[in-house]
Amino acid sequence: MTSTNDIRRSFLEFFEGRDHAAVPSAPLVPHNDPTLMFVNAGMVPFKNVFTGLETPPAPRATSSQKCVRAGGKHNDLDNVGYTARHHTFFEMLGNFSFGDYFKAEAIENAWTLLTREWGLPADKLTATVYHTDDEAFDLWRKIAGLPEDRIIRIATADNFWSMGDTGPCGPCSEIFYDHGEHIPGGPPGSADEDGDRFIEIWNLVFMQYEQQADGTRRDLPSPSIDTGMGLERIAAVMQGVHDNYDTDTFKALIAASEGMTGVAAEGDATASHRVIADHLRSTSFLMADGVLPSNEGRGYVLRRIMRRAMRHAHLLGASEPLMHRLVPALVAEMGQAYLELQRGQALIEEVLEREETQFRKTLDKGLKLLDEATGDMEAGASLDGETAFRLYDTYGFPYDLTEDALRARGIGVDREGFDAAMERQKEAARAAWKGSGEAASGEVWFDIAEREGATEFTGYTATTGEGTVVAIVKDGAEIDSAGAGDEVVILTNQTPFYGESGGQTGDSGTITDGEGLRAKVSDTGKPLGRLHTHKAQIEAGTVARGDIVHLEVDATRRDQIRANHSATHLVHAALRNQLGGHVTQKGSLVAQDRLRFDFSHPKALSDDEIAAIEAEVNAEILANEPVGTRLMSPDDAVEAGALALFGEKYGDEVRVLSMGRSTEQGRHYSVELCGGTHVKATGDIGIFRIISESAVSSGVRRIEALTGEAARRWLVAREDALKSAASAIRTTPEDVPQRITALLDERKRLEKELAEAKKALALGGGASAGGESGPGGGDEEIGGVTFSGQVLEGLSPKELRPLLDETKARLGSGVAAIVAVNDGKAAIAAAVTDDLTGKFSAVDLVRAGVEVLGGKGGGGRADMAQGGGPEGAKASEAIEAVKRALAG
Repeated sequence: MTSTNDIRRSFLEFFEGRDHAAVPSAPLVPHNDPTLMFVNAGMVPFKNVFTGLETPPAPRATSSQKCVRAGGKHNDLDNVGYTARHHTFFEMLGNFSFGDYFKAEAIENAWTLLTREWGLPADKLTATVYHTDDEAFDLWRKIAGLPEDRIIRIATADNFWSMGDTGPCGPCSEIFYDHGEHIPGGPPGSADEDGDRFIEIWNLVFMQYEQQADGTRRDLPSPSIDTGMGLERIAAVMQGVHDNYDTDTFKALIAASEGMTGVAAEGDATASHRVIADHLRSTSFLMADGVLPSNEGRGYVLRRIMRRAMRHAHLLGASEPLMHRLVPALVAEMGQAYLELQRGQALIEEVLEREETQFRKTLDKGLKLLDEATGDMEAGASLDGETAFRLYDTYGFPYDLTEDALRARGIGVDREGFDAAMERQKEAARAAWKGSGEAASGEVWFDIAEREGATEFTGYTATTGEGTVVAIVKDGAEIDSAGAGDEVVILTNQTPFYGESGGQTGDSGTITDGEGLRAKVSDTGKPLGRLHTHKAQIEAGTVARGDIVHLEVDATRRDQIRANHSATHLVHAALRNQLGGHVTQKGSLVAQDRLRFDFSHPKALSDDEIAAIEAEVNAEILANEPVGTRLMSPDDAVEAGALALFGEKYGDEVRVLSMGRSTEQGRHYSVELCGGTHVKATGDIGIFRIISESAVSSGVRRIEALTGEAARRWLVAREDALKSAASAIRTTPEDVPQRITALLDERKRLEKELAEAKKALALGGGASAGGESGPGGGDEEIGGVTFSGQVLEGLSPKELRPLLDETKARLGSGVAAIVAVNDGKAAIAAAVTDDLTGKFSAVDLVRAGVEVLGGKGGGGRADMAQGGGPEGAKASEAIEAVKRALAG
């Protein structure tokens, strides 16, 4: 049997042998299309090449591109697990020609690979062409020898591809495989085409026109080829099965889930195992490319996929979190082809386990409520949208999870009602993805980049330099010149100014020309990853395209930024050493006054961990080892041990930054891919101090820190505060902790003595309503009942009940009331001995006093009650009110 890995490899080798450059899969997060949530087709990484905005990597290319369809326009999530060919994650094999070869060679390549290299029987293959594409029709007859009845003309948009309302477009030619007469369905274009007998395995797009805004089309000067073949589909064909889930990769993953759940993939359990296998792939690859679960955007869709798989693990009876235990099986199947899975395995497992543990806490309750809401419903009924939304909003049930849970019972869900409820609740939560909105404004940068090429950055070794002005942009459009008062963006052919990227803020400084021009640069950007754009205010003179100017970076600010950036690399290494290899960078900010570092970790850092990280970083700084950089290919860099950030797009060459002391194995303390500016030696950082550690989101922590002069000033300020505190409590800074402890102990002792004195005063009679004092001096007879009433200053409300308990014990039989006055407010409490509770209620007595004090209510039991009011000056009157209530 030909394995899926063999098929992928042979496809790429076939086209490499035909002069195609093998291009690695791009990350699942698209870098060239902010309107897309995930890369969902093999051509997405080449989109700007086909539109002419970027130069192709080679005249012809081939790739196996990772794709995800689980949100937005292309969303297959609901069907996954219940059909033979729907997936959230899939691989798209493709070959591309950028103005090189066209229809004849594309068809010849496809036919040769399928029939000669892979040995598929020609009589099982059928081709479609767009109904007016006579050229493709004739080529299929000539090259493949297909009879006319197996070259089917299709008049619909299924066989005509376009990138959008305008831009490149062209006819398609799809290749179908016939799985045999025993499977229902007819050929494409027939009434039975929706059956499963004829399956599309390859789509050849002949990009030969440009769609105009007025609806017309013109011929492209350089027609191109874009093809896409689903690896899972062709694997099913070549492995002699009809169902993608019966291929080797899926069978291995399903076998792993069968083994861990003890449930065979049969009957109703089949779909659950398939969902788990598919979703394991998509969630793992998304996390390997830097996406983490969250409540919005890509992270929200990732969490939806996770929870759907976890729901099916629950259906299979898994009593413990399952998904993270399946990751090794996935890495074994696909880790050799996609090394990012191996690098990210620890993080993937940790996140999956945490998410499933959290989800299980709410799953049982949510499902119980769902059962209650649908208990009387029969097949064909529909759950109202309000209930479905409440499950989502309160218990974290995505809509598709509710729909999936009810599917087996034949119950639907009112999607319109759900959407309406979502709209009313919160518009932001309704949109999982809205895109970044940068596509239109970015067009000017594409124009400049294609015309002028990338900016040459000279700032690794210099902070000044000369450059030729190649473009000036104002309000999103190019202009020829600018004068005093204008706010513009200036681009030069080369610059020492670093453009903001990788968390490092852009440089500031000045642009001059020696003839009166002075422009203040407040920031430097890096659109497209290859242009350095100086955001400038023209203070004097003029600047025009073609001018030669002098560029000078604010060197002091740059040095501070360099120190902070280098410190983030040391922090990253220290975090991994102290917390574990699962720690990876999840974001950073490197400014002149501080640094911020976000990293994956499931819980807050302890004080000891923070101290250890800080000490480790400062030890490397003190060693003052030189900082080295090398240019390497990304693969060689990772092979050498360099840390690469998941989801980052790297070019053919990368800068590998080595920092700190070497280990016995010859590896430096920190080795990472980084294009930022850095210190020459670790000692240049000066000193490192962590000033805060906090949570950013689930599973992501943040450290904020200072270096150099900023750290020194921070420490001096803390020392000054300590000296002031020492002076205030009449001790030395060294003895402040002991002195504070002694003062706190003294305060506790005095508070205790004061409380005892107040208690003794109250029990001794205190200051009664009548002004008497002494043992029992406040007691009097009212209606044949002994009554003790007192007003005490400075007593807290919580001290009243203990005093009343002791007063009751002293009286033996009677009623007691105490009013405590503090800051003009009063608290009153009353107590009745057990033998009198049948005649008197402490609640009634307290309420009489509360009314006088300007309060309301008062509550408790018949033997003890308490209340209060704002008018403390009427404390004695409150006692008299209690006495009147007692007298009846």
